[in-house]
Amino acid sequence: MDYNFNSMKVWRILLKWKYHLIIIGVLAGVFGAIFSGPKFIIPLYKSYAVVYPDNLKPYSEESTTEQMIQIMESQDITDSMINRFMLAKRYDIDPSYKYFRTAVLGLYHKNVRISKTSYEAVDITVLDKNPDTAKIMVDALLRLFNNKVRSMQKEKYRELANAYAGQLKRKRITMDSLRKRLVELGKSGIFEYDYQSQQITKAYLQALSGPPENIKLKVAKKLMKEMGKYSGELVQTMKMLSQEAATYVDVKLSYEVEYRHVASNVTYTNVITYPFVPDKKSYPVRWFIVLISIIGTLTLALIIIAWFERKD
Repeated sequence: MDYNFNSMKVWRILLKWKYHLIIIGVLAGVFGAIFSGPKFIIPLYKSYAVVYPDNLKPYSEESTTEQMIQIMESQDITDSMINRFMLAKRYDIDPSYKYFRTAVLGLYHKNVRISKTSYEAVDITVLDKNPDTAKIMVDALLRLFNNKVRSMQKEKYRELANAYAGQLKRKRITMDSLRKRLVELGKSGIFEYDYQSQQITKAYLQALSGPPENIKLKVAKKLMKEMGKYSGELVQTMKMLSQEAATYVDVKLSYEVEYRHVASNVTYTNVITYPFVPDKKSYPVRWFIVLISIIGTLTLALIIIAWFERKD
């Protein structure tokens, strides 16, 4: 009975004040529509792109998507966007304002949003009062991201390429030194151990059957002496030269891989949804503002009416 009684009482109060509430609701709607118009709130247009990262070199345990967001939100890209599109002027911020930079950055991050989608892609959304500018800003962000990543990665690849180039230079110096030593050994008649040792031994044995003053015997003895003196160094030098040549090839292949990265101009984004020029404003949503204005005003009016009724 108390519930029915209270409901009837509330209903009677609403009927009593119905004209007031209707007038208040209508006025709230009218004022909401007026103050949400372009004269009071500048309409903003939204352009966006959805992209996946590609060809990114990992730096830590973060995903490539998180890495992409981190780079796009870096201070140098932010400053480039602010300077390129003169956003301080565009946002009507006075350069003499004490917190000028903070205000510009605040509005930039409010109008330029970079977030991860549920499918590990990156959503880039830009709001601007000019629809063409909104689209151009999204394009600029993608271009700045590619340029920054390319610069970062090329710097590292260039360091590796330079290190391999230095190693190749040292290898060439070592091999030239070994070849020079082989030439010096060749002047003494020793230039190939296996074949020459067999031939010298064979020639020596054949020369022994002749007279002691045989010239061939003297030559064979001299070559055997030289072989005994330099054969160890000859074998070691040739082995070292072969090893240096093999490692030189491996280092050269590694150098070519790194240099290819330095010379290439790959991109680091796979664009799933390309930015477009919007034909309809995204902000403000006038019907929502009008609705909130009416609900808020009527709620406040009901609280005041309840206070008056309770007082009476």
